[in-house]
Amino acid sequence: MRKNLGLALRQMRLLRGIKQTHFAQLMGVNQATVSRWERGQLALSPAQQAMAHRLLAAACDSAQDAALKRLVESSTHKVHLVCDRTHRLLAASPSRQAEWRADASEFMGRSLIGFASKEILEAEATLEELGWHAGELSSLEVATGANTDRIVPILPGRVLWERIALSDGRAGRIVTTIA
Repeated sequence: MRKNLGLALRQMRLLRGIKQTHFAQLMGVNQATVSRWERGQLALSPAQQAMAHRLLAAACDSAQDAALKRLVESSTHKVHLVCDRTHRLLAASPSRQAEWRADASEFMGRSLIGFASKEILEAEATLEELGWHAGELSSLEVATGANTDRIVPILPGRVLWERIALSDGRAGRIVTTIA
């Protein structure tokens, strides 16, 4: 029985395009735990089953999310879309991708927070007190400052962060460079 549940969990996760590490973050466990669940070596508690169902049963590729992704990917502006909590890349415009010294597919599903400049990290640290995660603030202009990364360089400037609801209940963040 546990093995069948694990296989179903793995299939649903893969259908949704969610990596084990990200699913582990969403579930509040480590990646090894997700691996053991999927192999049927460890049972999920009833609360974990309910949470996994809620996360995976959502239509992650709903028409609304697909339209948002198309808009970002066809924009002429320097813009990208990330998961608001994990900073995983969900979509990027061609002009944003042109700034990067690697193919954007290498970053899809990966957190971009490691490339953030000091100024971006400082702005990120203020979001809770500003009410960002509680939905009290839906947009914020941020000074970027430069980072020193050769692969994903960030130049000094300004970006607009806009918080948007995704179909699975999570929040996304649209990041647009302000000219």
